[in-house]
Amino acid sequence: MLSVLAIDAAWTAGQPSGVALVSENAAGSWCCNVVAPSYCDFLDGCRTGQVNWAAPALGRGEADLPALLQACSNVTGHFPTLITLDMPVATQPINGRRVADNVVSNQFGGNGCSTHTPSPTKPGPLGLRFSIAAAAAGYSIATTATPVGSQSRLVEVYPHIALLRLMNANYRLPYKVAKSGKYWPGASVAQRVSNLLGQFQGVLTALTAAIGGITLPLPAANTVRTLSSLKCFEDAIDALVSAWVGIKYLQNQAVALGDPSAAIWNAT
Repeated sequence: MLSVLAIDAAWTAGQPSGVALVSENAAGSWCCNVVAPSYCDFLDGCRTGQVNWAAPALGRGEADLPALLQACSNVTGHFPTLITLDMPVATQPINGRRVADNVVSNQFGGNGCSTHTPSPTKPGPLGLRFSIAAAAAGYSIATTATPVGSQSRLVEVYPHIALLRLMNANYRLPYKVAKSGKYWPGASVAQRVSNLLGQFQGVLTALTAAIGGITLPLPAANTVRTLSSLKCFEDAIDALVSAWVGIKYLQNQAVALGDPSAAIWNAT
């Protein structure tokens, strides 16, 4: 049985990271086993089968990859076939923009999806430690030298460009909580909350065509007191989109954008 551990990793240890585990069943369909807004919530979800979305424990810090892998094994009976990660990694030190960042920006900048510039400090040590831990667990970084579909790999993804494919969109989706004021200038907080929830629901609807069993209970707009309280749902959705790219990769329907030292993978 194939499975994907997907992580929407924060670039600093002070922020939570969305995590999802999806697996293929005997009939060849994919389902979501667990999705959570942080590492600690994911571990709790794997253990109890439940995630408290009403009051998520937004644990900060970096990934304890051995613990995450063991939690996945406890759920599916085996370690993940693949790890997808929304954070820059490479087979050599990252000191600035990589070929992968430039290729993605050149191809998708016109769609509003240029990449951020990684640096030795952000994500810097976080990305390096994660890739080292992944390699120690048997997951080498997938680059342009890696045949698509290769298993036991660490696959870097970028949800913004994946969403263009998933949603058949021509421009970057307006679903980031922190940018809602730029998306809808002059709109009230209540209107921005409603707009964001509409974007979230649209993405989840598209995802359910490929992944069953997604349990991500979005709140009713009139119950949301602050915009920041929606961030946990944004992170979880990014993790699910990252998992979707992993599925496409395993189905030989993905392409590597970069060079033999680093690549950002996207669905085709």
